[in-house]
Amino acid sequence: MPPYVMKCPSNGLCSRLPADCVECRTNFSCVYGKPVTFDCTVKPSVTCVDQDFRSQKNFILNMTCRFCWQLPETDYECSSSTSCMTVSCPRQRYAANCTVRDHVHCLGNRTFPKMLYCNWTGGYKWSTALALSITLGGFGADRFYLGQWREGLGKLFSFGGLGIWTLIDVLLIGVGYVGPADGSLYI
Repeated sequence: MPPYVMKCPSNGLCSRLPADCVECRTNFSCVYGKPVTFDCTVKPSVTCVDQDFRSQKNFILNMTCRFCWQLPETDYECSSSTSCMTVSCPRQRYAANCTVRDHVHCLGNRTFPKMLYCNWTGGYKWSTALALSITLGGFGADRFYLGQWREGLGKLFSFGGLGIWTLIDVLLIGVGYVGPADGSLYI
């Protein structure tokens, strides 16, 4: 039994079969974003039916003309990076491998590389950091909260740089220039 058969529901509608279960004649001359029809055949050992529950081998598949890498983000899944440091300007990107979801049909390779923005969070809230900077910034509470303990100690023992460092930090945290020490994004 071929490995793709495990993904293919038996006696389901042919038009709803995952892409691994069918072979379609590709029409690369279609106009991007416009509806297009493809002549498809189910692979060996796969059974499917039409709208009237009659067994079929050949059928027509209706879809929108676009390559897999042009799909909306909801139609594919990508690997995530564990080495993102997002407090950088411009915002850092990482190379991800993306795979189209089974029920989505598109042109080209179903697995493709894509450059994605680093987008992870360590659980720090911008509003909390700003509130701490305004109220307890002179004692370094904002920097301690963000995991920047060295700067927090400096502010604590200098009384917020005699208020000047505190005012600068309120501004820097307010515009999002100063973020969590682990490089994550605010929630």
